[in-house]
Amino acid sequence: MQPTSIGVYPGTFDPITKGHMDIITRALRVVDELVVAVALDTGKQPIFSLDERAALVCEDVRTYLGDDARRVRVCSFSGLLANFAQEQGAHVLIRGLRAVSDFEYEFQMACVNSKLAPHIETIFLTASESTHFVSSRFVKQIARLGASVEAFVSPNVSDALKAHFAAP
Repeated sequence: MQPTSIGVYPGTFDPITKGHMDIITRALRVVDELVVAVALDTGKQPIFSLDERAALVCEDVRTYLGDDARRVRVCSFSGLLANFAQEQGAHVLIRGLRAVSDFEYEFQMACVNSKLAPHIETIFLTASESTHFVSSRFVKQIARLGASVEAFVSPNVSDALKAHFAAP
């Protein structure tokens, strides 16, 4: 029996987008099991709580992955990604790249993670043509201004954004 390959796909997922789901789907072609790691300590100020973000990720995974959903675990974490990945028994970190502008930051992070956990590789997956322009930041801006975001996120996430921005 071959050993199981485990990957970790970290992110803030505030909120999860169709771009994130594309990377999750494609990462499952590379690893046997994928841990979607919802980050607490990101230096960002998310609009959704950690629990809300993890719940939205879980819902999208269940809704869109069918039988492959059993190969995905959604976990939250804080602290160093390299430590979390080691605790999960991961062999690879999965990172998505939308544009060249993402590469410099992601390359630096990959170098740091390589020093902290030399046995864990970073794999970059480029965004699909249909999602390369999608970002959580833009989705939040569009939703904040009252326009539909269903081209970029699931109906579940769209509803959560509407509820968030409708709140006083």
